[in-house]
Amino acid sequence: MELKIKMSVIKSAFFFTILFFMLIQNSSAQEAFQKKVFHSSDNDSLLYNILYPNSFLSEESKFEKHPLVVFLHGSGERGSDNEIQIMHIKDLFQNQASRKKYPAFVIAPQCPKGERWVDVKWDKEKHIMPVNPSESMQLTMDLIDSLVKKYPIDINRIYITGLSMGGFGTWDAIARYPDTFAAAVPICGGGDESTAELIKNIPIWAFHGADDKVVKVERSRNMVNAIKKVGGSPTYTEYKGVGHGSWIPAYEETELLKWLFMQSKKQENN
Repeated sequence: MELKIKMSVIKSAFFFTILFFMLIQNSSAQEAFQKKVFHSSDNDSLLYNILYPNSFLSEESKFEKHPLVVFLHGSGERGSDNEIQIMHIKDLFQNQASRKKYPAFVIAPQCPKGERWVDVKWDKEKHIMPVNPSESMQLTMDLIDSLVKKYPIDINRIYITGLSMGGFGTWDAIARYPDTFAAAVPICGGGDESTAELIKNIPIWAFHGADDKVVKVERSRNMVNAIKKVGGSPTYTEYKGVGHGSWIPAYEETELLKWLFMQSKKQENN
């Protein structure tokens, strides 16, 4: 009898131990970026990470619509590991304080090595926007469309941000798809100044380091000035003494997320 009781206790302990670790695993899955693969209708694929809102899986709020943030990484994070691309935004979006205050879906696609978000050179003084989007940009837009159909995403609050190569991609994306994005945060990138009229009504907060030797600071200055000339009012922050890594202080700006999540296309229609 005593042996049976001991065995019962051991089995119960084993069961609750397994249950405990399953709960931890499920909890961490909700709290962290998850690796995914998007397959297009043309059988092309795009690696990406996604972060879900904390409340997404709860019964009472699983149908509540949330914003979508799209992050485009820099050239150094290209590859096929589907992990390194979130290194500069993981702390910003994954921390519980931000997630509680600004619940949102966040995606970070990964551009393959040798490819770009927009097919232009980064060290030039200006460029003309290519006629067609790059393959990675097109796949990213297809991914956005698929997620909007699958999840409760507020289509009036789709935001995009990117750094360096991703900064170029951010400028390119809002010029190609100005009706998609409610706000943009391009960092140390550059765009086609002739597209200013297309994006003048999109809330933009651009950043650049004054001492950037990789992407000329004039790229951001000129885009901001071009938008202002056609009646837009972008916000621009330039860091003195900062080189190419201006995304570090940019993503540490205390008002950045507050500003970003205040933006909505509904405001433009009122």
